[in-house]
Amino acid sequence: MPKLAVQYKYLEDFIHKVRSIGRYSFSLAEVKEKFPISDKAIHQSLYRLKVKSQIAQIRKGFYAIISPEYSNQGMVPPPLFIDDLMRSLNKRYYVGLLSAAALHGAAHQQPMEFFVITEKPALRKINSKKLKLNFYIKKDWGDEDIIKKKTDAGNINVSTPELTALDLLYYTDNIGINNTVSILKELLSEIKPSELTNTAKRYPQTAAIQRLGYLLDKELANEKLSDALIKALKGRNIFPVSLSNQKSKSAEIDDKWKVIKNINIESDL
Repeated sequence: MPKLAVQYKYLEDFIHKVRSIGRYSFSLAEVKEKFPISDKAIHQSLYRLKVKSQIAQIRKGFYAIISPEYSNQGMVPPPLFIDDLMRSLNKRYYVGLLSAAALHGAAHQQPMEFFVITEKPALRKINSKKLKLNFYIKKDWGDEDIIKKKTDAGNINVSTPELTALDLLYYTDNIGINNTVSILKELLSEIKPSELTNTAKRYPQTAAIQRLGYLLDKELANEKLSDALIKALKGRNIFPVSLSNQKSKSAEIDDKWKVIKNINIESDL
């Protein structure tokens, strides 16, 4: 058997072993550590597996294993490899925003993109026909606001329903107010007032608390949850904040939350 073919089979065997322990991904560093052969030979073998649609490159030096059940899509779902990816980059992370909301049951609008919150330095967005991964930066967060969600590949870090709700109003320019209100309607049953107060007290972005409180109070009529945020705002300096960052010639300000309503809410639920 030609030398390259032997090396190629070694790589196939390696991938089978990775899958046998429940993983759907691997890094180039793992392959190099496993096989003391030239970089050229390894890259040729990886290329052959990509051509056969047995693997897909997520980013430089990191690959997903396309098992038979995902062969038609040509990609495995991000929850099956995101923990491995972030570990390979040695970065803290959690699945957040629309992706976290969907994992908590708010899946009316199943997101076509996958949302990950991580630390600096920023990661480049992955945008291809088969995969859309958005990375957002946050300076810090508390482990108490992150839970473990079990997947077929192990556990992944996911924001609690309470942190998810606050993040939706912090990254509102990326998500949109109308879309956020639709998601919140489905997420409400998962949010606990006491947990929301505690999470909001730890949350550094006061404007997001104000916006969420306003929506819970005025748009969603949930007194328990809005009162939970009133408690969290005690002792903070409150300044007027726009509900949306879009420009508006005229808008009214809500005295209770100091939120400037500069957009009409049009939820699709």
